Amino acid sequence: MSYTSVLYLFIFLPFVMLSYQVTPSRHRWKILLSASYLFFLSISGKLLVYLLISTVSIFYVGRWLSSCKKAYHMKESAAEDKKILKHRYAIKTRRILWLGIGLQLGILLILKYSNFFGGNINFILEAVAFPVLLPTFKFALPIGISFYTLQAISYLVDIYYQKIEAENKIGRLALYMSFFPILLEGPICRYSQTAETLYQGNSLDYKNVTFGMQRILWGLFKKLIVADRLNMLVETVFNKPNHYSGITIIVAAVLYTFQLYTDFSGCIDMTIGTGQIFGVVIPENFRQPFFSKTASEFWRRWHITLGSWLKDYIFYPISLTKFVKNLGKSARAKYGKHMGQILPSSIALFFVWLGNGLWHGTGWNYIFFGMYYFILILLGNIIEPWLQKFMDFLKINRASILYRIFQTIKMLLIIFTGELFFRADTLKSGMLMFQSIFSGFSWSVLTDGSLLKLGLSLKDYGVVLFGLLAVLVVGILHERGISIRERIAGWNLILRWSFLYSAILLVIILGAYGDGYIPAKLIYAGF
Repeated sequence: MSYTSVLYLFIFLPFVMLSYQVTPSRHRWKILLSASYLFFLSISGKLLVYLLISTVSIFYVGRWLSSCKKAYHMKESAAEDKKILKHRYAIKTRRILWLGIGLQLGILLILKYSNFFGGNINFILEAVAFPVLLPTFKFALPIGISFYTLQAISYLVDIYYQKIEAENKIGRLALYMSFFPILLEGPICRYSQTAETLYQGNSLDYKNVTFGMQRILWGLFKKLIVADRLNMLVETVFNKPNHYSGITIIVAAVLYTFQLYTDFSGCIDMTIGTGQIFGVVIPENFRQPFFSKTASEFWRRWHITLGSWLKDYIFYPISLTKFVKNLGKSARAKYGKHMGQILPSSIALFFVWLGNGLWHGTGWNYIFFGMYYFILILLGNIIEPWLQKFMDFLKINRASILYRIFQTIKMLLIIFTGELFFRADTLKSGMLMFQSIFSGFSWSVLTDGSLLKLGLSLKDYGVVLFGLLAVLVVGILHERGISIRERIAGWNLILRWSFLYSAILLVIILGAYGDGYIPAKLIYAGF
């Protein structure tokens, strides 16, 4: 069962809505929890045990952290040497926190990464003729483990820093960890963002239901009309990279980027829309990323919750370590203020992008993808003062329309190149595909019908173009702060429902499904 299936849209979701509405408000969160576990079981079955282990462990570790904090404050007033007492409790709570984090990461590392690391270690051992090799195992992964693991860690860290109180009801914490709209592809929610609205149990109201369904419809539009239709071409080229070169590779990389965006953001639209139906606030995960001018800005607009998580739980903690702070002081004294800021932050930035690459998958192409953006962002930070001086010397206005267009085009080339390696089956395959763009480049591909032999007809290309233009128009309106749903809500009844029924018919008629199409799984559900 997925968010685009008939079973989910026309049976599961309506049944949950009905059950939720007829249940007393104080028990409605239990309906959502039951639905979430049923949804999980329908996809991952007995692998639910891993989610249960994570939930139970953070519940008790969170309570343990909270009790230690309370015990410290009770003893603090009576202590003769408060400094020693504070140090003792700081060590104890840190150990408890690392125990909780270690358990979450341990499960993730064993299930998702043990085969990757074991295989690479064995490669090195074989290279040096070592007589013993490590055993490698390939485990079945429960859905959403990469997402709910980060949620579990953020919950513990936020308790440690007293940003939130530890939950005293395990069922309520279980709902935070398993809420069915966010299980497959996130976004990565913080406890402080979603917990309150998850448990309020407010009745379904007209605006939430209609706005939520409109958001789900928009997600289906992007997913079924654009992403799933492009899946044919993307699978054809990337599954046989040696058969193609030049413009064909460029087209595949560009269209995969659009497929990834419409698939992932479409799923997030359905997630946020489903949450809104129940009055649950789910954070936005995209903000028109293709309008970005720099790599840093792109990642502030793309997969926002992952970037925010990496910033708060990796970048800042590393930046504030004693070693990095001392390094910053030394660098400022030796190389000046600018490099004194860049050098220490680059250490934290490295681990952020290493984490970003590894989070996405277990191939070297994902690590390369992370390092690709690390280098681009680091170089951008380093050269910024000199670039500004250069622009001032040439009297180029960086706020001008022409310069912004240049930046956008440059950023699109960077994005398309990164996604080529991201989608490639291996790093070697990505390198060969990138090289073949230049070694086998020929304009004749555009006129000899080659692009019509990749799984898409001329009509398919037309439908994709229509879908992407719709996404572009909506993106421009959102960039200007225009709420389309609010505008639609202001139309008269006939116009409003005519528009919505037309949108539904478009999805039904133009959606890529049935005979002749390769079933496309939700891409980020595989991460």
